[in-house]
Amino acid sequence: MDRTEFILAKKASRLPYTQDVASFCKPFSCLDSDLDEFFSRDAILYDIELLGKTYAWVETDNPTQIIAMVTLSNDSVKAKYITSPARNRIQRSVPNTKRGINYPAVLIGRLGVSAEFRAKGWNIGSQVLDFIKDWFRSSENKTGCRFIVVDAYNNERTLHFYEKNGFKLLYKTDQEERDFLEINPEETLETRFMFFDLKVK
Repeated sequence: MDRTEFILAKKASRLPYTQDVASFCKPFSCLDSDLDEFFSRDAILYDIELLGKTYAWVETDNPTQIIAMVTLSNDSVKAKYITSPARNRIQRSVPNTKRGINYPAVLIGRLGVSAEFRAKGWNIGSQVLDFIKDWFRSSENKTGCRFIVVDAYNNERTLHFYEKNGFKLLYKTDQEERDFLEINPEETLETRFMFFDLKVK
């Protein structure tokens, strides 16, 4: 039995993150102030406004404990508006006859793992990504979705996390992304756009 099956399927239940769940569970913390603030203040509002759907994995034996949370929303990769090298990267595995202007995608808006469970070394974040990949490859998926995309924090730890889970940078270098976004040299490039092709195993 792999760790994904054991932790997410055997040790936790996935629930839509509602006000009832938030009220019943202990406050969630992944020790990232931006993520903690989003999940505590904004996630439910995003749901109400249909801007993002948040899911929580709650420990089965201790249902007040949230193990991990993720917020998803619909998105697309607009091939027409990105640079030629980036377009080639995203279209590389798409047959010529199916290449288009926009490719349907799901956006990981936020992803956090409880600091308590992250310390156990169970790779919960990777298991959440595996769940999302399988979910959108499933025959029960109601819409077409070719890519998973994320604006990953531009730091070594976060970029490495997504890269080890099969995500690729749309723009190979910081400078290429800066040029496309027209970011001034003195401004910080806070995130890097990354993608995962659901058709590539």
